[in-house]
Amino acid sequence: MSLSRSPSPNKGGGWSSPGLTTNFDNLSGRSTPRKGYGEIQMSGAIGGSDVSWTTAKARSDRVNGYPSFETRHDGFFTRHARQLSRGLPSFVKGAEKEKLGRGRWYPNNGSRTGRILGFLGRSIWRMRLRLLVVLSFILAIIVFYVTPMHRAYRRASLLGGGSKFVIILAANQGGGVMEWKGPREWAIERDSVKNKKKYAKKWGYNLEIVDMSTKKRYAHEWRESWEKVDTIRNCMRKYPDAQWFWWLDLNTFVMEPSYSLQKQVFNNLAGNTYRDINIYNPLHITHPFNSTQLDATSLSAVGDGKPSSIDLIIPQDCAGFNLGSFFIRRSTWTDRLLDIWWDPVGYEQKHMEWEHKEQDALEHLYINQPWIRSHTAFIPQRKINSFPMGACGENGEDKRIHYKEADRDFVVNMAGCEWGRDCWGEMYNFRELSNKLNRTPWEKFKDGISDRIKAMKAKPEKKEGKS
Repeated sequence: MSLSRSPSPNKGGGWSSPGLTTNFDNLSGRSTPRKGYGEIQMSGAIGGSDVSWTTAKARSDRVNGYPSFETRHDGFFTRHARQLSRGLPSFVKGAEKEKLGRGRWYPNNGSRTGRILGFLGRSIWRMRLRLLVVLSFILAIIVFYVTPMHRAYRRASLLGGGSKFVIILAANQGGGVMEWKGPREWAIERDSVKNKKKYAKKWGYNLEIVDMSTKKRYAHEWRESWEKVDTIRNCMRKYPDAQWFWWLDLNTFVMEPSYSLQKQVFNNLAGNTYRDINIYNPLHITHPFNSTQLDATSLSAVGDGKPSSIDLIIPQDCAGFNLGSFFIRRSTWTDRLLDIWWDPVGYEQKHMEWEHKEQDALEHLYINQPWIRSHTAFIPQRKINSFPMGACGENGEDKRIHYKEADRDFVVNMAGCEWGRDCWGEMYNFRELSNKLNRTPWEKFKDGISDRIKAMKAKPEKKEGKS
């Protein structure tokens, strides 16, 4: 069996591929290509005659569309991008200054400022993703607070919970019946209403401004102050989804609008209230009851001790209960209380004895009815109802009652200012103090400059007065 390779497929010998043609005969004696690589003619086609290697390469380049003297992927845009990149600054360590800067651009001709700017630019570019996240977060905060989105959030029952609260403001007290209202009385009402509207809008609370002008009567008597009970019941019908109702007298002023009711009271109801009246008992009420016929809850000084059972939250001043600012919750117990509180029998029998009308009536119910105590809680007065020094000030300042600027008390109540005090003067002073305490940083900056200018002007005047 011959081990020689197969003969050439071309007629007459020879191989179609030049590289396979040599000048040596095969050892087997068979016919082999006789023409050498150098003897191949420079012309001819692949299919028939001899093929030139240079010619085949040139044809291949024409088919692929790339000149033999250029690199691939070197179109119009690529060439221009390369030209631009040549003009950018290069940061090669150890390169000569002349060669490095030739034909290149540097900020401020390569000065210190230019190098700093370049360094900052490179740093910003490396941190671009982090900066994008930070800027997006800041933009989201600005959009949230500039647009009404934050009010919608605070009002939503599942988010901020503002819709669960109703502020009831008594307005037009005695107007048109008790006495004619002068400019000062109208100014007090205007400031008080504006203050409550601003606070309710900020936190998404409902605001019910009640006209307390004398309209409702019972029998032959005008039921002054008892209308507070009937007004609360009407508001509960008007706001069926609300849970807590906050009564405020007209002579109150919200000093710290940045405090929400949730943060101030309800997020920690057990810690902000107390059930045992013996903690502060200006009326000297015996508590709890001493009777073997009552259940364990009525005999306990703190009721069942659960915050969920609190339906009435009252502050106490130096004389007892104060209903200028108090909370009441919607419940079956509350419906029962309002019915008994509004009972005309009690009014007919006691309205001449009870100096403070509905306030004395509630104290009477608390003293004599065990079921009232188990759902009533008390709150420190300065939490929701601070007094100015003119109220309860016979014995000097009381830290439990009187307003303190340093502690930033929530609400101030000018209780009893109509009896020998200046209601408008107190309202004006507390309004200006609240504006001062709640200034923005920009407002503080402007006021500081204004104060310095005034101080500088005052010094020459003092010197002239001395001379």
